[in-house]
Amino acid sequence: MPSDSTALDSAASGSPASGTDAGTADLSYEQARDELIGVVSRLEQGTSTLEESLALWERGEALARRCEEWLIGAKARLDAARAGVDSSASSDAPREDPF
Repeated sequence: MPSDSTALDSAASGSPASGTDAGTADLSYEQARDELIGVVSRLEQGTSTLEESLALWERGEALARRCEEWLIGAKARLDAARAGVDSSASSDAPREDPF
């Protein structure tokens, strides 16, 4: 797996994998987040050329989408777990006689 600086360098150079979701598909949430932090840092420095900045921006967008995918998936899993707990808790509770 490439290091963060290697990935950032390839993004700035405009390599084919930069800025595409295919280049982020195998990243964990933490990997995508950490690389995104590096991209933002490089953009904030303001020392990149316009072309490099655009490539970094595109890479950042792809990384942000990957992070969002992970967060949406995590929320869905939590919601499903909560729904399972809620349904089992309500079925285990004694039912009161309505009369």
